[in-house]
Amino acid sequence: MVQATASHLLVSSEAKCEELKQEILAGADFAAVAKKHSSCPSSAQGGDLGSFGPGMMVPEFDKVVFSAPLNEVQGPVKTQFGYHLLIVNSRG
Repeated sequence: MVQATASHLLVSSEAKCEELKQEILAGADFAAVAKKHSSCPSSAQGGDLGSFGPGMMVPEFDKVVFSAPLNEVQGPVKTQFGYHLLIVNSRG
């Protein structure tokens, strides 16, 4: 089964998500931004979600993780939890 590793951050508004994406694209460290702003418990690890397979995350998240280019900021991705930015670190 295909496995992926990814990091993400979760915020409550699309506007905040876009603002943080611009900070990261301008050179801010994704993990540092996730630690400071993400409401997900993974923020303690800089947003690192570890390794997981298809179907282990919500469908909207899964779709991006298993199709997006590696090492590029993706999002905002809206789920029932809020708005995510994510980076797919590996897939294979």
